[in-house]
Parts: sequence; C-alpha cells; structure tokens
Amino acid sequence: MEKKDILLEAKGIRKVYGPTVALDDVDMTVYRGEIRGLIGENGSGKSTISSIISGMQQPNKGEMTYKGQPHRPETMIKGLELGIGMIVQEMGTISGITVAQNIFLGKEKDFSKYGFISKKAMNDAAREALEQIGVTDIGPQMYIDALDMQDRKLIEVAKVMYNNPEILIVDETTTALSQKGRTIVYDLMQKMKDAGNAVLFVSHDLEEVMEHCDSLTVLRDGHLIDTLSKSEFEEERIKQLMVGREMSGHYYRGDNVCSYEDEIILKVENLTTGHGLTENINFELHKGEILGIGGLSHCGMHELGRAVFGAEKTVTGKVTYVPDNKEINDPLTAMNLDMGYVSKNRDLEALVLTASIKDNIVGAGFDKVSKHGFITPWSEKKYVQSQVDQMSIKCADMDQQVKFLSGGNKQKVVFSKWLARDAKTLILDCPTRGIDIGVKSAMYTLMEEMKAEGKAILMISEELTELLGMCDRLMVMKDGQIKGELKRGEIFDENAVIEKMI
Repeated sequence: MEKKDILLEAKGIRKVYGPTVALDDVDMTVYRGEIRGLIGENGSGKSTISSIISGMQQPNKGEMTYKGQPHRPETMIKGLELGIGMIVQEMGTISGITVAQNIFLGKEKDFSKYGFISKKAMNDAAREALEQIGVTDIGPQMYIDALDMQDRKLIEVAKVMYNNPEILIVDETTTALSQKGRTIVYDLMQKMKDAGNAVLFVSHDLEEVMEHCDSLTVLRDGHLIDTLSKSEFEEERIKQLMVGREMSGHYYRGDNVCSYEDEIILKVENLTTGHGLTENINFELHKGEILGIGGLSHCGMHELGRAVFGAEKTVTGKVTYVPDNKEINDPLTAMNLDMGYVSKNRDLEALVLTASIKDNIVGAGFDKVSKHGFITPWSEKKYVQSQVDQMSIKCADMDQQVKFLSGGNKQKVVFSKWLARDAKTLILDCPTRGIDIGVKSAMYTLMEEMKAEGKAILMISEELTELLGMCDRLMVMKDGQIKGELKRGEIFDENAVIEKMI
C-alpha cells in the first residue's frame, strides 16, 4: 500500500500510570478504506492507544501524524473537530439533560441567536442526527435518564457521526448494544470504509472481529505483538497471540447434563415490575443450579434481575428466600441473606470509580470485616488482598482507583465484592460484558466451582452461546414474560432459543 493511503501513523507511543506501563513503544499505521481491529486481553493497552489517538489523554512519549500532519489533540472535542471520533467503552452521556443537549454538548452556540438557544433548532438537528444512523424511535426532547443503557449508547453514536469523522474509534461499544444496535454500528463501519475513511474497532468478540475487520492488531501487556491481514485470520492463532500461550481445556462447561439439587433457594411468584417491563413472572432457583435468562432487547430480563435482588420497584408478586422463608424487598435484605448482584451497568451501579479497589470490595462487606462496629487496617487488608490474589486483579496495589483499571479488572473487582462475602446466591447480569477470552474463561470456571459448592446462580445474558454453554435451564423472555424454558441435555441449541425469542 502506498504512502498516500496512510491516514494515521503512531510511532513509539508510551503511556504509564505510576508504576503501571499501559503502552510500551507501540507503533501503528492506519490506512484509508480500512476497518482495523484492536484485540488483546484486558489491560493490554487497546483502550489506551485509542484514547490517545482521540485526544482523551496524552502519551508520555511518542509521535503521531494524521493526514500527514503532526497529531496531538489536547481533548476529545479537539480530536473530533480534527475528524477523529470515539465511542467510548463505558457510559458517555450526561444525566439530567435531554437527548438533543447530549448530542450537541459544547456546541450550543451553533443554535444561539441574540444570546438565546433555539431548542426547536437543536431538537430538529438532533432528530436529523439520529435518523442519519437509522434511529427513529427516540425523541430528541426526551431526557436521557428515561433511556436504557443501549439507547444511551446510540445517542453517543449519533453525536460522533454527526461530525462526519474520518476515523471512527469503536471501543467495546457493541457489548452494550442489542442486535439492532450492533447492526447500526456495523453498517456505519462499512460506510466509513466505503467512503475511504477508517475505523478502529476494539472488541473481545473474536467472531465479530474476524467477520467485520480487514486487519487486526494484537496487543499484550502494553506491547504490539502482531498485525494480521484478513487472509491470516485464524481463531486459535489469534487467541495464542493475545494470551501468549495456547488456550487449553474446555471454555464452557464440559458436561451436557442438567443437574442441581432439589432444595429451592429462591421462589419468584407473580412478579410484575413498576415500569411494566416484566409481567407475572414465576420461577424457582435451586441449590447448585445455574439458571439462565435470555431474550432480545427490552424483553425485561435486566429489570427482572434487579427486582429479584430487591433493587427494582415491583407492583405485584414477591421474591422469597426459601431457606429462611423471608421476602426480599430491598438490596440490604438480599445481602443479609448472602445474596450478591453483578449489574450489567458496571460503572454506574456496581462500582465507585473514584474509590480504591480496597474501598469497593470492603464497601459490600463491612459486616463481614468489622468487629463491634470497628474495622482494623489489618483485617481490611487481609479481606481485600485475598480477593486481589484469588481473582488475579492486575493493579499497582489495592489503593489504586478503580477508574484506572481495564474493563476485565473492573469486573473482577465487582465479583470480588460478593466472593469476599461468600455469597451463596448470585444474580449475574451480563457477567462477561467487555472482558477478554482469558478472563471469561476464568469467570466460567469460577461459576462451575460455585455450582459444585452448591451455590445458586441466576445468569442473565445477551450472549446465547454463554447461556447455552453454562446453564442447567434457560428461560426465554419476550415482551416482559417467560415464553419458554429449555433444559441442558435436551433440545438445547440456538435455533430452539431464537424460536421462542421472536
């Protein structure tokens, strides 16, 4: 490929956070008309190099050129003005304002006349921005807080695409989207390629990367390992490049048997949530069972998980912890009954990003680590260090702020909150969202171990393969109701599930 086709070039990029080296002398060249995949384990440097290119943060060392000119944007806004737009991995919208205000945040002057902002003009432009990416069911005047995580992510997409970027960076965005949302993003990526622009596509989903990317850059521990062309894509080779070793053993459960004890742990009866997203739900969760819940976007499964933990308002029905015959109406009751909840919305609901690893883990276990209302530094450190070691949390130390961790290490901290408490019943909502194959494999092994110990797991997921790979039973939701149930060892495949979803 000739020099004229180069759109962006990065040389010798280095980024450190205290003692942690996030990027070490990384080179990368991005060409026009290319969808470049970025892949690697959590903490490999994918999001770091993306954020440096976009202007979110600055490198400690190295140089970049964009369209032949020196490139070092001070902010993401400046980067977007230059033609580099990034859809971030976690939530990138601002609460308390409208959809239109989010799309044009920082650009209000474009709709100002005589010192007044025209809401009508801004709403009209926002509606156009949404329609440009194929979204017609979200009103620009709606407050962003009325939207769920998936729709909020589409607002971010509309904001970036309205600026007609020449490089689009998609950082783990598809993990937060329904199939409809993913299709929108895939179509936009193809349009960028066809227009002679470029896409940097960060994903942990090998199948997704191999299908949609023209080339693939593999990072590991802050180093560039290799860049592969489409003809060189081979799943096992990519996995080995990512982890530095061959992946051995089974990925999901090795058995094909529906097995659990007769003892019922949770009983859900006639449950209807306050927003009307679930209606008249009934099921039982047994000791030693992994019970899955799957469905399409807005089917109500995420709200159901919150309701079972007592975190979602209900109109009718009840959730009973059967061994103690106690009704669960709030999270504190659930926690006192040795229940834990891993939220899909990790950064907003499961973690305090500005707090340390230690404070996040201890925050869910004051009653376990305190004595007569007091916590000693020694007991606190022991409580947390056991989880850092057991979960192999990659960090400088337990006092490091969670916001500086990779997605997979953040998820390990979330799990650690409940493992440290020795939770006997776990509600896992999209437990492997945004984490790499190595961490996923470790999470699945952990779930198998918990099942073998007799713990009960309610697993909610948008990924059919992991539901089929891990669950004893799988309940399929549609329009807020349970539409069918499948058992491991019987007719248990994607076609059978999809038939009940649609």
